[in-house]
Amino acid sequence: MANIKKGDLVQVISGPTPERGGDRGKQGKVLEVLVEQDRVIVEGVNFHTRHNRVGQTQRGTKTGGIETYEAPIHISNVQIVDPETKTPTRVGHRVEEQVKDGVKRTVRVRYAKKSGKDL
Repeated sequence: MANIKKGDLVQVISGPTPERGGDRGKQGKVLEVLVEQDRVIVEGVNFHTRHNRVGQTQRGTKTGGIETYEAPIHISNVQIVDPETKTPTRVGHRVEEQVKDGVKRTVRVRYAKKSGKDL
């Protein structure tokens, strides 16, 4: 079971600080998880610039220019944010019994572990 999923709030835990032009400490929502490459795309983090050649469409409108986009970041460089304390934390799994329509099922559920500062 994956620790990080689409829609999770994560914080960048490595790399240069914002004063040095990096993203460490920034928080954002996961837009996409690239499982094969062990990478995630986080909203507002790791911006790259792409220069597109100027062209013309069938209707005559101009295309191209400079656009910025969020590039993937390795999954080991982000950590899930605890919803209660708003600090990065580890993730655990526990097995729970769920009753749905009279049928019992065992389900693995993610939960935020308490860090050393929270104890």
